[in-house]
Order: sequence, then structure tokens, then C-alpha cells
Amino acid sequence: MKFKLFGLAAAALMIGLLFQASAPAQAAHKSHAPGNPMIFVHGGSGSGAQWESQSQRFESNGYPANYVNVLEYDSASLFNLITHQVNTPLLLQIWGNLDQLIDSTLAQTGATQVDLLGHSLGTLVLQGYLTSSPTRAAKVGHYVNIDGQGAPAPPGGVPTLALVAGLGLGSPITGATNVTIPNQTHVECATSPESFAVIYKFFTGKDPATSEIIPEFPLFIKLSGRAVFFPSNAGVPDGTVQVWPVDGKTGMRLTKKPVATFPLSGDGLWGPVYAIGGLHYEFAVVRAGQFTHHFYYEPFLRDDHLIRLQTEPPNTGLGLITDMSPNQTDLIIIRYKELWGDQGANNDVLTVDGSNVISPATHPLARFINGTFVFDKGSDKVSHLGVVVPPFNLITFLTAVDLYIAAATPPNATVSSVLTPRDAGGKTDVINVPNWASTTDRVTLQFRDFSQDINSWLDYVKSLLR
Repeated sequence: MKFKLFGLAAAALMIGLLFQASAPAQAAHKSHAPGNPMIFVHGGSGSGAQWESQSQRFESNGYPANYVNVLEYDSASLFNLITHQVNTPLLLQIWGNLDQLIDSTLAQTGATQVDLLGHSLGTLVLQGYLTSSPTRAAKVGHYVNIDGQGAPAPPGGVPTLALVAGLGLGSPITGATNVTIPNQTHVECATSPESFAVIYKFFTGKDPATSEIIPEFPLFIKLSGRAVFFPSNAGVPDGTVQVWPVDGKTGMRLTKKPVATFPLSGDGLWGPVYAIGGLHYEFAVVRAGQFTHHFYYEPFLRDDHLIRLQTEPPNTGLGLITDMSPNQTDLIIIRYKELWGDQGANNDVLTVDGSNVISPATHPLARFINGTFVFDKGSDKVSHLGVVVPPFNLITFLTAVDLYIAAATPPNATVSSVLTPRDAGGKTDVINVPNWASTTDRVTLQFRDFSQDINSWLDYVKSLLR
């Protein structure tokens, strides 16, 4: 065991050296992509993270990384859920930002048109954009409307695919190619391999070679993204992002220093860092005078440039309505494929230290749960599973569960979260983290929104480190 941990630490240090050096040689991208460069526009409470898996599927099928882009904005300020009013000045600003992104994408790639995709509220943004100006529409080759608002005609006359989730909220578009993705919910429809296959064929005229995410050579995984405030997507203006290799069995750090540290400015951009595919990493947002926010993921399979470290501004946000104590660990668990708790045999199961936190009351299908806050309500060291925790039951896509998890400073134990997805044939996904104290440390876990067999590849990675 000591030898194995030493090998992991040595490999992590090697990655740190690679980060300081020039990028390793990789196979050159094709001089032309299968289709146009694309821009994804998220929906309410969303970010570019909802396109993270799809971006890797497109890249697995020959799209260069710079052909896959996202536009992020403050969805909470754009649309008032109570009055259903649109903030028109902000919408015009978003359209202007999209103009700039389209022009820069065309200049960088040499393409003559882009393809646009909108999900949910993003379809309001893009339908208005395409119908606002023939000049704008002329720069768009294809438009994909993902489980969003209907329309009497393809927006701006652009060839349109309207995807409708069979268990979601979307509507068809008259004159478009309308496809229903059966048995999928609102966000799942944006992230699923089934949706990818339909979108790819619409863009290229051909079926994809694969709808899976193909791992790259494990020593040369390149990771980057943004640290942002939720839900505005404003970049974290100060502090640093630290990248730590961690032991997947315990969540504990394997090195005394981070393998990379990135200063943050107004855009929140960080990276790239060169990492080892198949290993576990922690990303820590560290700000003077603020809590440290730790982010944990399942092992990365290939380059990922859409990692979103979603934290909160000082003295605001959802952290104010979660109880904290130096004796308890609080978790935020994310999956961009809704967790189901009221569908019987089709439920997901998510255990935290052996307790299933999914129930009919906290995770009904109709609430499209993507984010689960786990904390000890009242800090009384008593858990009440299966009980709705206000006001999270009123916040779109989010829920909360009352579960006591003992903490210590410094951490002295592992909190194990095990997800058994409803459609993975009993296979499980595991993320282990230290028992950080909630008064000083926030903890976010993000599970994959897909299930595919990668065990043989991970065994190969581990064999390199023996």
C-alpha cells in the first residue's frame, strides 16, 4: 500500500512538472471538423457544465476542442420566475455577448457559420436572437432547441432540430425536425448520449462513430474551466484555484503542496493543468477571509475544458440557509441527470456513509433534481431522512436532506458517497471526501451524468503506477 501511494504521489508530482513545461506532444487535430463550430447556451440555474459530457462526445468524434464553446449568463436576473417577466436590457446584453463569441469563434476556426444549441431558458435567448436580425441568422448553420419553448416556425429560418424530453417540459417547433427522447427528464435530455446521437446526425448528416466518451492516453489529460458564483456565472474575482491529487479510497490529499495553483481574476478562468486520466483530483477555491470550497469529481477520461467550480459570494447564497457547525460536514451533490426518488424500481440510490438520501419526498421526478444539499438541520446531530427541508423544496432543480455527518479539524475520516444509477445495471459510482468542518469548508461532489464501462481502461492506468 505504501508503495502504491508513493507511486501515485510521484505521478502527481510528475504532472506538476508537466504543467510547468510545454504541452506534451499529442496527435494533431484534424484540419477540418465533421461540422461547424458550436455554441451551447444553458438554461435556468445552469452553466457550461451542462455541456461538459456532450463536448467530450463531440471531441471523441473528431471535433477539435475549439469547435465546442458555451455562452454563460445570469439566468436568475434574466427571467423572473414569479412574474414571468424578461429583463430586456440584460437580454440585449446577452445577445451582444453572443455576437462577440460567434465572431471570435469564426475568426479562430476559419468557419463561415456556427451551430447554436439552447436548453430550456436558453431557447428563449436563442429564438429571440435568431429572429432579431437576418444578419445574425445568416451566421448560423443549424439550431437545436433542447426541451425548450415551442415556436410557429424555425427561428430566423435557420434549419432547426427541436428535442423534446419525454418526461420534460419542452414543446415542438412547427416546420422543424422534432424528435422526442423517451423516458428522459428535462436536464437529462441535454446531457444524454441518446440526445447526442440525434444532434450529431443533424449537424453532420451522419451517425456518430460512437456516443461514448473515448478515454485519451491517461498521462496527458488537460483540465481547465472557470470558478464562478452560483447562479450568476460571474467569475470569482480573487483568490486561487488549487489542484490536488487525492486518494480515491479516502479523498485525502496525496501531496504536501498542490500540483498547480492558478490566480483568479474577474473572469474566473483557470488552467490548463495536465493530469493523469483515471485518478482522482480535488479542486479548491481559496479566498482570503472566506471558506475554502473543495470540489471532487469522478476520474476524468479525457481533456475537459468545461469544469465549473460553482461557489457563492460572501454573505449571500444558499450557504446562508444551510446549518453549519465545526462538528458537522455539509455536502452539495450534483448530477446533471435528474435523480429520481418516486419511481419505484426506476429510482436512483445515493448513499452517504450508508444512508440513502433519495426519497419520494425529497427527489420527486417532477422537480428535476440536479443538486442535493446534505446537512444536519438544526445542528442537533439527529438525521431525518425522507423529510422535505424548506425552503429548498421551493427552489428549482434543488433539494436538501437532513443528515448528520461528523466532522473534524483537520479531517480525520472519510465521507463516502455511492451512487447506483437507475439505468446502469447495478454498477456504482463512488466519490470519497474528507470530513471537512462546515464552518470553514464547503464541499461539492459532482457525479457523472452518464454510465459507461471504463473498468478495463482504469485497470490499465493503475498498472502504469505499480
